[in-house]
Amino acid sequence: MIEHADNIVDLNAILHPGSVYDHPRDVLADQTISIGEKRAILASWASDAAAVASNPALRELPGSRRVVTIDEVLEALSSLDPGPREPPGGKPARTKSAARVGMAA
Repeated sequence: MIEHADNIVDLNAILHPGSVYDHPRDVLADQTISIGEKRAILASWASDAAAVASNPALRELPGSRRVVTIDEVLEALSSLDPGPREPPGGKPARTKSAARVGMAA
């Protein structure tokens, strides 16, 4: 949790969230920061700069106590966006091209 004193934000916590947050859900649960700040922290966590060199699907912030997957970070980031979780009409499905089907026959 980021401490606010007289409307002053701890920039070290914003710039190095791994020293404050163990998991992306902890960022979401922090009621003391704005959605924009949450988005910035999670976007930083999702960036390639936080990727583990030997396994780029994992993310680790400097100072963090835990490694998380990119999927966990992106899921937390997408939960900040309003709107339906699934697109209207359901999930798009790719069908075979009519031209390619005709050529195969």
